Amino acid sequence: MNHNDNSHHECCHGHEHTCQEHQHHHDEAHHHHDEEMSTHARLRLIAFGTLALVGAVLLERLTHLNLWQLLLVYLVPYLIVGWGTLKEAAEGIAEGDWFNENFLMSIATLGALGIGFLSGEHQYPEAVFVMLFFQVGELFEGYAEGKSRASIAQLMDIRPDAANVERDGIVSSIPPDQVQVGETIVVKPGEKVPLDGIVVEGNSSLNTVALTGESAPRDLHEGDEVASGCVNLSGVIRVRTTKNFGESTASKIIELVENASEHKSRSENFISRFARVYTPIVVLAAVLLAFIPPFFYDSYTAGLAVWLYRALMFLVVSCPCALVLSVPLSFFGGIGGASRKGILIKGANYMETLARVGTVVFDKTGTLTHGQFAVEAVHPERYDERHLLHLAAHVEHFSTHPIAAALRDAFPDEANDGCRVSEVEEIAGQGIRARVEDDIVCVGNSKMMEALGVAWHDCELAGTIIHVAIGGEYAGHIVINDKIKADSADAIGLLKGLGVSRTVMLTGDREAVAADVAKKLNLDEYHAELLPTDKVNYLERLLDEKPERSSLAFVGDGINDAPVLARADVGIAMGGLGSDAAIEAADVVLMDDQPSKIATAIAIARRTLRIARQNVWFAIGVKVLILVLAATGNCTMWLAVFGDVGVTVLAVLNAMRTLNTRPSNA
Repeated sequence: MNHNDNSHHECCHGHEHTCQEHQHHHDEAHHHHDEEMSTHARLRLIAFGTLALVGAVLLERLTHLNLWQLLLVYLVPYLIVGWGTLKEAAEGIAEGDWFNENFLMSIATLGALGIGFLSGEHQYPEAVFVMLFFQVGELFEGYAEGKSRASIAQLMDIRPDAANVERDGIVSSIPPDQVQVGETIVVKPGEKVPLDGIVVEGNSSLNTVALTGESAPRDLHEGDEVASGCVNLSGVIRVRTTKNFGESTASKIIELVENASEHKSRSENFISRFARVYTPIVVLAAVLLAFIPPFFYDSYTAGLAVWLYRALMFLVVSCPCALVLSVPLSFFGGIGGASRKGILIKGANYMETLARVGTVVFDKTGTLTHGQFAVEAVHPERYDERHLLHLAAHVEHFSTHPIAAALRDAFPDEANDGCRVSEVEEIAGQGIRARVEDDIVCVGNSKMMEALGVAWHDCELAGTIIHVAIGGEYAGHIVINDKIKADSADAIGLLKGLGVSRTVMLTGDREAVAADVAKKLNLDEYHAELLPTDKVNYLERLLDEKPERSSLAFVGDGINDAPVLARADVGIAMGGLGSDAAIEAADVVLMDDQPSKIATAIAIARRTLRIARQNVWFAIGVKVLILVLAATGNCTMWLAVFGDVGVTVLAVLNAMRTLNTRPSNA
């Protein structure tokens, strides 16, 4: 018995993290179920309350009941729809939180129920309708928040519950958090990749839509990196893990999005502070409005009935819930919509900064370019292009230099064509010499050519020039460059279309290479041959030069970019191939490494801010107008209800538009 208990304890201890995760998922499911039950219950409550209100009105029309009797009749629908609000108001008072929307609604409706005893004309239907419409508003708000949560919750599905790990030739399914770095996992077609790693066996295609927002599958081959959260579509692949579960891409994405709500925008903070100050002032104003003007009447009681009614309308319309709910919901929706496009914005405050971007500063390697060398051109003096490339690839076969890898990639058949390579000699700082069949082939820089006494010439193209000499004679040269990303030029065009006035590239690469990239991409300016400290200095200068009320974004991917990413007004990191340090330092992460997504992020941020401002001005404008009408006696309780709940519903529905993202030129 004791043995079994201990085993159970050890098992639970070993799976503690997983048990917690399952409990978390269970709690989420339970919360979702509660939410659905709450929505259905609210719908039933509204339906029963409406029927009860219609019944009370018909009973009043068909009978001759006095005020006390009518009060009892109307209390039935009032308590059906308003009991929850009254209860929450009482709980708020008990906890010291007096000035919330439940308190305002309770005071206004209870006052409307009692005002008939002062004026002789009751307002019972209005009191019930205020509560009924308030419940309708709550229903819409709950639906909108549910939609926003559902958008974010979709991300939770990218993290799988199990991993097929291969140990001692046996594949077993275990929780992903128990897989160690360096172990091999097997991913079958249809399964999510549980951890980041490198493919050691197999070919397949990946669905990356959950990470990048891109619907087109990505081909996957042996040696390729793979990120967790992608779905394996075709062949079985074996992956050697490079990160543990907590550090893998899927977990990082979820963590970033979950934490985004902690970084409130200035607008959100302003609205929260505004509501805390505004609500007590409104309550005091309503009290003064109710009790001061009646002193100027012949009968204080008659005056009190008139002004108490106006004060109650004043209370109803002045509730700030339209602002308090719709502004945070706008930003939350914008963050969710951006995440579906493969853009992770770490907080609403960064969205505000993004919307004001007027200067965009780029790193070059890995940001505007792929960060991998490739053969751009072959200029032979003797032989043809293919033969020159063939000989150079053979000579570089044993080198680990990135340039050697580029030459081999450009001629992948060199290992299988049967050519005999011997007498390989690497000359430090110059290049490599080898015998290919019967020819002595030298592949290297201009220093090697000069050392050989070979007459060489430079190339008009920018890039790394690799010269080739065969049998002591110049045979031509090969241009190797870091390839520009396919959408880099589009990215610059889209940014200029959005009104970004200055695009700058800061790079540690050579002047000629930087100038060539800047020209091809139509950048406004560039600065080359910079050390990491130089980049920070240039960024400081650009920050000083930017227009007032405009912000500066820096886009980078490497470890050396972390300081400038952190220093910029908003740092944007390439999340696909970018370093962990860059992603940590950044405020925005592009999951598919496409520079064009910068324009998409700015467009989403501007649209989100535009919708939030629409809600603020609409809510304030309508409320001020109705407050003036209420104070001058030109307003009914029905209009006051619209000024509060109606405006809230419209503002929340408008805020929900942020969930639907538009193209980058939106």
